[in-house]
Amino acid sequence: MIIAGKRALVLGATRGIGRAVARNLASQGVRLILPWLDWPESVAELREEFGGGRDGHLLVRTDLRLASEVAELMAVIDERFGRLEIVVNNIERGGMPVLHGGYGREVNRDQWRLEMETTLHAKWLVFDQALPLLRRSEAAAVVNISSIAGMVGRSGPAGFLFNDGYAAANRGVSSLTETWARIGAPTIRVNELMLGLIDSRHGPGTRGWDLLSEEQRRDLLHHTLLRRTGTPEEVARAVLFLIRDADFLTGSVLRLDGGYMVGGEAPAVMPDGSL
Repeated sequence: MIIAGKRALVLGATRGIGRAVARNLASQGVRLILPWLDWPESVAELREEFGGGRDGHLLVRTDLRLASEVAELMAVIDERFGRLEIVVNNIERGGMPVLHGGYGREVNRDQWRLEMETTLHAKWLVFDQALPLLRRSEAAAVVNISSIAGMVGRSGPAGFLFNDGYAAANRGVSSLTETWARIGAPTIRVNELMLGLIDSRHGPGTRGWDLLSEEQRRDLLHHTLLRRTGTPEEVARAVLFLIRDADFLTGSVLRLDGGYMVGGEAPAVMPDGSL
């Protein structure tokens, strides 16, 4: 897919992974639509980098959990661009057990709802309302960003980082990916990028990571075959691959986790046998 001059809706570009994805796509000549809501300091940085109408980028204040505001965002995109070729569905809210504790705490009264509304329902709202704009293009691509939390839940070393609601929401993303691939075919490809421990997201640069003991961090890295966390820039390159280079890929999951899911116990040494 030739992406120079195309239009991309990138969620979560105020921070970390979303910002890296936005930068990478912009470097390829893509015009960006960047919704923002909270994180005032990060929004200011986003405006500094992409605001002011430079290179045709558009920043729009949007609460992506609300159908009415998502509809307004799509109307703005329609008026400004008339179509959409790329959606990077990078929106989530996850409470880390090591930081937030259990759902029974008063401070977590709304946490489960926030995790579901943001991580799962907001993704559905965006795709559902972007679909007419995507269908106006001869070729379009959607990338759903998810987490290995949907597979591991609170089991193993990552149990300190993944809450139940967040894990359940991410399990649902894979179902949506397959459904949307069927809906979008043959002109709209929909794939999922499932992330492991990434800097600024369940890795260094988060409050949860700092709260882990040295032993807990060591266990997480030992469970990861590459013995390190990933970077937002590595995520951005994987997103670019799914959008630009994976023309025969749809309804699939690409796991970018450094081998966490196949880590843990090493294979047993092959015995000599008795025959």
